[in-house]
Amino acid sequence: MSEAAAKPNLPEYSVSEIAGALKRTVEDSFPFVRVRGEISGLKLASSGHTYFDLKDDKAVLNAIIWKQGARLIKLRPEAGLEVVCTGRITTYPGSSRYQIIVEQMELAGAGALMAMLEERKKKLAAEGLFAAERKKPLPFLPDVIGVVTSPTGAVLRDIMHRLNARFPRRVLLWSVAVQGERAAAEVAAAIRGFNALAAGGAIPRPDLLIVGRGGGSIEDLMAFNEEIVVRAAAESLIPLISAVGHETDTTLIDFASDRRAPTPTAAAEMAVPVRADLLSQTLDFERRVLNCYTRGITTRRTHLSQLARVLPRADQLFAQPRQRLDVASDKLGRALNGNLQKHRQSFTKAAALLRPRPISHHIAVCGERTEALGNRMQRAFRARLNEDRKKLESLSRVLEGISYRGVLERGFALVRGADGKIRRRAEAVTSGERLSLTFADGEREAIADGAPSAPVRPRVTKRSGNQGDLF
Repeated sequence: MSEAAAKPNLPEYSVSEIAGALKRTVEDSFPFVRVRGEISGLKLASSGHTYFDLKDDKAVLNAIIWKQGARLIKLRPEAGLEVVCTGRITTYPGSSRYQIIVEQMELAGAGALMAMLEERKKKLAAEGLFAAERKKPLPFLPDVIGVVTSPTGAVLRDIMHRLNARFPRRVLLWSVAVQGERAAAEVAAAIRGFNALAAGGAIPRPDLLIVGRGGGSIEDLMAFNEEIVVRAAAESLIPLISAVGHETDTTLIDFASDRRAPTPTAAAEMAVPVRADLLSQTLDFERRVLNCYTRGITTRRTHLSQLARVLPRADQLFAQPRQRLDVASDKLGRALNGNLQKHRQSFTKAAALLRPRPISHHIAVCGERTEALGNRMQRAFRARLNEDRKKLESLSRVLEGISYRGVLERGFALVRGADGKIRRRAEAVTSGERLSLTFADGEREAIADGAPSAPVRPRVTKRSGNQGDLF
């Protein structure tokens, strides 16, 4: 057989040629597609690009958001969200993968895993496991700190490094698996095991617990969302700090713990204060106390010296009181004699009043008083009578001034009808009506005759000269 006959008829391609052909075929077949799935394995690269997986119950599709396109996407990707991504399908020849370049992203609803976690969160919250009143304060400076984490990860090294830098404390490690099927049971057992330690036993009971794990996807952190772990954290009598994942990761143990730390390093910072700061603060307090004490002593010494200069000498203090005492001693004798004379005079007057007098004298005195009172009564009676008479006369004059009889005296008459009512208008009187006319000196009967005439207007007389019309 010849060498040409031994060669197959199929063309020969290089790996790069096959990869390029596949890339062109995929991109031509799916230039613009919409894919629905749940975000998993979210990773933010230092270059600004975002990498994650879109998955459903049967398949996984790699997805990329380039740094330039991330600014145009309003929805922030989060692990567990079910989204609809719009973009183009392409391949990555370096690892023989196909992937979608995401240009738009819309929220399609919470994924099944996130929905399950939300239901579990509502259930545990309804039981009061996340209530604020259950939270216990952290000790200021714990002697022993219990750490629940994996001994092979970077979490323990970060915690120990931060504790040694701030305030070295004794640390007890309870080694557990932080990922996988047995992780939840081991973490819950570790929390309950630390709480079961007796105080003063061979193994010291921790004053503070830190449950920590490094970052990862929501599936990696699922152990810390299990109900057994959340209940163990809520039942812990020892204050507990949860430090699971990175700052953006949130698990259910964070709600049940007494304090949540964004990172294990931050948990160590919450656990202990800075020893150097405490020493500096203590020395500052000591310095301030000494300064205050010294300043107080100096101030009081200065004040005492000023008072000593202001105070007079002892002989000056008693000179004026001694002089006032001598003057008062001299006045005392004269005052006693004067007081005795005054009392003697009062006594003499009282004795004179007590001398008995004849009954005729008392009768004469009482008669004079009675006569004086009678005179006063008569004068008062006459004055009151005159005053009342004047008031009565004044009222009589007022009554006469407003009485209608004065009007009758001037020639007017009061007209009453048969019914006794006053007739004020001519039109109120009917022809043939019997009237009663009241004059100043008596009454007369009359009968109306004829119809009422029109009122007579006064005549105006014009006069010669400069006098004008009065109307």
